[in-house]
Amino acid sequence: MKRGVISVAFASLFAFSAGAAQAFELKSPDLAAQKPIAEKFVYNSFGCKGENVSPALEWTDPPAGAKSFAVLVHDPDAPTGGAGFWHWLLVDIPASTRSLPEGAGSADGKKLPAGARQLETDFGEPGYGGPCPPPGHGVHHYNFTVYALPVEKLDLPANARTALIGFSINKAALAKATLTATYGR
Repeated sequence: MKRGVISVAFASLFAFSAGAAQAFELKSPDLAAQKPIAEKFVYNSFGCKGENVSPALEWTDPPAGAKSFAVLVHDPDAPTGGAGFWHWLLVDIPASTRSLPEGAGSADGKKLPAGARQLETDFGEPGYGGPCPPPGHGVHHYNFTVYALPVEKLDLPANARTALIGFSINKAALAKATLTATYGR
């Protein structure tokens, strides 16, 4: 009798786990996890000769209560004394959005969802700035992260610095999903 009870309990637990909500996940048709980023998505300055096009991004299963999203791209390996380097800061993405097309990070923002804002990166300008690590510095890791936020708009000034932006987003985030790709020269 006990054996049957344990089997039923295990089967119930397994059925519950199999039916549980999917995890918040970030994918890209243009990037592969832990694989090199194509030249098309690399910066076009400082000796780099890419096209500086932002890759397409797609996310699924955001948590309940998400009222907007933010996308941040960060290189923690940049030789900046520990701060890393911010390559894209995109906020106030409407909650109905589940993807960004290739090229959405252009400076003019024409491919962004209505209401979304790009803030100034460490390149000193808004919009996507692709990888461009120093020559001979090894492989860098580029963390593309989407954050689910409980507010429709973040209260950030247009001239907010990257540390304040990152702090505000991480403090408010309900969940985040990261895809890490690499690049070196």
